[in-house]
Amino acid sequence: MKFNQSLYALYSIQTIMTNTQRQWLAALAATTIIVAVLVASVPASQTQVFAQQVPATSNEKTAYATGTATTSVDPDLLNINFGVETEAKTAKEAMNANSEAMAQIVVAIKKLGITEDELGTSGFNIYPVYKDITDPTTGIYLRSELSGFRVSNILHVKTTQLTLASSILDVAVEAGANRVDGVYFTLSPKTQLAVQNDLIEQAVLNAKSKAEKAIAPLGQKIIGVKMVSLSDFAYPPPPIYYGGYATAEVAYSKAPPIFSSDQDVITTVNVVFLIGDQ
Repeated sequence: MKFNQSLYALYSIQTIMTNTQRQWLAALAATTIIVAVLVASVPASQTQVFAQQVPATSNEKTAYATGTATTSVDPDLLNINFGVETEAKTAKEAMNANSEAMAQIVVAIKKLGITEDELGTSGFNIYPVYKDITDPTTGIYLRSELSGFRVSNILHVKTTQLTLASSILDVAVEAGANRVDGVYFTLSPKTQLAVQNDLIEQAVLNAKSKAEKAIAPLGQKIIGVKMVSLSDFAYPPPPIYYGGYATAEVAYSKAPPIFSSDQDVITTVNVVFLIGDQ
């Protein structure tokens, strides 16, 4: 009886050990698979990043050149800035007087053929006006007091009728305008676009000519273009006629003839050429 119990105990121990070993081996195998997967994935990602970081070597040869192009264009837009300044004890009184004067000016210049679309307000301001109070005996400054308000309303005329410059000024001043800020001539957007397209081509050809002359003595020739960079178009400041102020205290004579003048338009391009042996 005791011998059978010993055999049964020994068999139970072996069975427990066998099951434990199987569970341990299964866990070890699973761990090995996970580690193998991780190890296999790490080199692949590291290799990909490394490959991206390594710059590609290039044996291409380049030549850099700057090309310019200039042309003179007749302006096709007339711009005039003029307006009215009024002053009164209250802001409302100053604004009312200014509005009446400006309305008369608009009616007058419209009779010349200027349309509503060619008119616009370029500036409108209200300023407080102060006067200095001094001692009547010593003349020493004492304080400043508000004496009223000044309203400034500036009208901008933009028209293709270039020959009306003098007439517009005459009519405006006669109708009540007491300041003329400037008269100048510019290019319309349509004309600017046409000029720019022509100048880009000329500037690129100028850059190509410069590059060819520079590399020819070196036994090189242009075989392609790597980069083209366009600069902004430059317009020299237009000539401006300043009329100044035409106040009631100063007699206003007829405006002198105003003529438009050609405007120079300049563009620049930067080109990187690919070059090779002739």
